[in-house]
Amino acid sequence: MLQGVVNAFRLPDLRRKLLITFLILVIYRLAAHVPLPNINREVLQQIAQENQLLNLLDMFSGGAMTNFSVMMLGVGPYITATIIFQLLTPIIPALDELQKQGEAGRNKLNQYQYYLTIPLTLLQAYSQVKVLQVQYKVIALENFGFSAEAWLPTVSTLLTLTAGTMFAIWLGELISNDGIGNGLSIIIFGGIVANIPGRLAALWGQWVELVTFLVVTVLTVIAIVYIQEGQRRIPVQYGKRVLGMRGNRLRIAGGQSTFIPLRVNSAGMIPLIFAQSLLMFPGVIASYLMNSQVTWLSNVATTVYGIFDGNSAYYYLMYFAMVIGFTYFYTDVIFQQQDIAGTLKKQGGTIGRLRPGNRTAEYLSNVLRRITLAGAVFLGAVAILPWLVNLVLALFGVATGGSASRMIISSSGLLIAVGVVLDTMKQLEAQLRMRHYEGFIK
Repeated sequence: MLQGVVNAFRLPDLRRKLLITFLILVIYRLAAHVPLPNINREVLQQIAQENQLLNLLDMFSGGAMTNFSVMMLGVGPYITATIIFQLLTPIIPALDELQKQGEAGRNKLNQYQYYLTIPLTLLQAYSQVKVLQVQYKVIALENFGFSAEAWLPTVSTLLTLTAGTMFAIWLGELISNDGIGNGLSIIIFGGIVANIPGRLAALWGQWVELVTFLVVTVLTVIAIVYIQEGQRRIPVQYGKRVLGMRGNRLRIAGGQSTFIPLRVNSAGMIPLIFAQSLLMFPGVIASYLMNSQVTWLSNVATTVYGIFDGNSAYYYLMYFAMVIGFTYFYTDVIFQQQDIAGTLKKQGGTIGRLRPGNRTAEYLSNVLRRITLAGAVFLGAVAILPWLVNLVLALFGVATGGSASRMIISSSGLLIAVGVVLDTMKQLEAQLRMRHYEGFIK
């Protein structure tokens, strides 16, 4: 692998791509430390360590959440807009038609996603700041809202956070176009890695906990690589076609064999985002009602918030079940969009003795659902891994402070980090192979 890195830096164009990627990451990390005014950062960092939701948002913002930076929302709203369009495309005929128009159609869909990102960013910025102000008293700005005396600082805060999100998206696009790897994923990856020294410092001296989390992290990485790379290969046979005559010779095409790789985990970490987004809303709504003057309403809101604050057993059981359900749902949506059976029929490919068309689609769907079971259970286990680790440590009498987010890298972060590293290595591998160099993967 070290030789592969050396080979990559020997090539001027690859060296340029790597340096551009690194430079953009440095710019993003610097911007992530530009804070908004009137913020109690120490209180916010303490809350983020104990609250699962804020910990997730901090991960997607590349660590900017705990700094209450202008980049606080990171690329999260754009990811949400992308997921929304992925779900709406098979439902809305106009969007489905755009997707089938090739590069021009995809560019138009991307443009619509950018448009949707702006209102989503404004909405998320307002709700997030309001919750931090009302529930946690983090913000020194007492009159955040749209009253006569507060509308100007409120609007300026919202516009600043929106500009920060669009700037982060632009940096991600620069990496995708001129650097190496998927830009948005690389930015999130940079934030995850940047948090490692702080996590290690927090656990330093607590040797049992530190060693346990190191072992769990290594084993989880191995499991993620194994599952992420796992696939079921469905053999496909293409029939021979007569193209005509060339001189005195008959031109025949086709007849070769290939395979369709059905991945064990086709959904990536999208189900985790879905599940945590839905589990977030009850807690957010409850946080508004906890200070209600109506006693019973305040008591109900306090109970609901205690369930959905990210530290209760009920929360993690619901999280596990929802991740499994969303894994099946999202995998099925993506599979229907790909229309593999229709593509095979057009190209003259067949699977065994199955008739092209509906029979082939039914067979592929059944196989995919069976192998997705392993991926869904694995994703569910990864989602609740911090809680399971702390539960085991508690059984052995090791105090963890009751926090499920004290992993060196969160389970969701590990899933992203490993996926980004694998994807980037494959891209570098392909670039090196094109130039007849030995790559990373042997």
